[in-house]
Amino acid sequence: MVADSNKKSPPSRTSDDSSQTSDSRGPVKLQKRIGLFSSVGIIIGTIIGSGIFVTPRGVYEGAGSVGFSLIIWAVCGVLSMVGAICYAELGTTITKSGGDYSYILEAFGPLLAFLQLWVNLIVLRPTAQVVIALTFGYYVIHPFYPSCEPPPGLVKLLAASCISILTIINVLSVRAAMRIQDVFTTAKILALVIIIVAGVVQLARGEVQFFKEPFEGTSMSATKISLAFYSGLYSYFGWNFLNFVTEELDDPYKNLPRAIYISLPLVTGLFVLVNIAYFTVVSPFEMLHSNAVGVIFGNKLFGVMSWIVPIFVALSTFGGVNGMLFTSGRLFFVGAREGHLPELLAMIHLENLTPLPAILFTGTLSLCMLVSDDVLALINYVSFVQWLSVGLSIFALVYLRYTKPNLPRPLKFNIFIPISFLIAVAFLLIIPFVAAPREASIGLIITLSGIPVYYLGVIWKSKPEFFQKAITYMTKQLQKTFLVVPSDKS
Repeated sequence: MVADSNKKSPPSRTSDDSSQTSDSRGPVKLQKRIGLFSSVGIIIGTIIGSGIFVTPRGVYEGAGSVGFSLIIWAVCGVLSMVGAICYAELGTTITKSGGDYSYILEAFGPLLAFLQLWVNLIVLRPTAQVVIALTFGYYVIHPFYPSCEPPPGLVKLLAASCISILTIINVLSVRAAMRIQDVFTTAKILALVIIIVAGVVQLARGEVQFFKEPFEGTSMSATKISLAFYSGLYSYFGWNFLNFVTEELDDPYKNLPRAIYISLPLVTGLFVLVNIAYFTVVSPFEMLHSNAVGVIFGNKLFGVMSWIVPIFVALSTFGGVNGMLFTSGRLFFVGAREGHLPELLAMIHLENLTPLPAILFTGTLSLCMLVSDDVLALINYVSFVQWLSVGLSIFALVYLRYTKPNLPRPLKFNIFIPISFLIAVAFLLIIPFVAAPREASIGLIITLSGIPVYYLGVIWKSKPEFFQKAITYMTKQLQKTFLVVPSDKS
């Protein structure tokens, strides 16, 4: 599965490809086509998915009161902002795409970086894309089945269509993928604004019965509060995704931090205000007994127009799948470029200048995961691995401050910021082993299963000659089929 080369630079073009390139065509590499608006679109479009319509239940259940749940939503936004600021420093110091993978590789070497790539490859990325796509399928068809559950087969078919269409678009054009991200991000923000305005109207009418004693019933359990934070932070998932496409940002030294400064405060404000709007019509009892708070809100407030909320969710999830596919393709592209995945995945289409094999690979993995009925279980097994990856990246920032003090750092924040975030991450890593030790242990086993794969696929160089010839032949044939070549060195 992994490359059989000890080179970390892009492999040379095969003789079959040399005639296909010319100086007039320009360098074959990822182009800087993502401006500030699209950068903001990637962050907001990835964060705003189904979470804000679903996870308020988990936050309220752990918080125990309306007032404390709103505080948790705000604190989750602040915590995400602090993490994003740290990633702004990382992204302007290590300007490679790949996000966490590149930062861990730079600081701690190839083994830990490979394990991060491995768990993203086999579980995190494909299953996350499937969960969001299934949510899209469910809510697209929901208006046609208002009083019963939609057929599971139809939901999966719509999810597969969503993944397939967006994979093709991402393969064909970076500009088209970004246009979709921009349009759907704008639609998501508009949808949340409509909910907020409806909530403001309710408050103006005096619908404040659930705010009269906002902290009544506040939970004192550390475990419950921790799980409330997990639910809230799940809705903010995606705040670090712009770092996966750093090489394609137009002027990353300016646009990466600017996109973060714009996106995170905006999303935090929207999420807090949307939850206030929910509590103008949704009772605490209903909040605790519904997995679709947004739908209850729509049914109560919009009447015959209640179908509008499922459409909002569908728009949010469609844009979310697009953002996941776009960034996942770049992660696997960078991993292959470093010699940790087959070299074909480090190749770029000659005409479209997109990482075609890597995008097709992540789309195909997602479609394969779609046939499983245990996707959510897989997500639960490795949810803590996400925070471990983030924690290692932030620790890399601190570690590199002392081991490589001469690295150019266009942005450099007070050391208290990454250290305070590391303390929060340590807290979030301890929670799963206390609340769900079995799932956390399985997640750790899945991660460590990458160690033998690393030694067999990457470290072992003397593979049988017939195997190496077969891989080389297959790579050349696929290069011809897809018209892809390794990217030029900068």
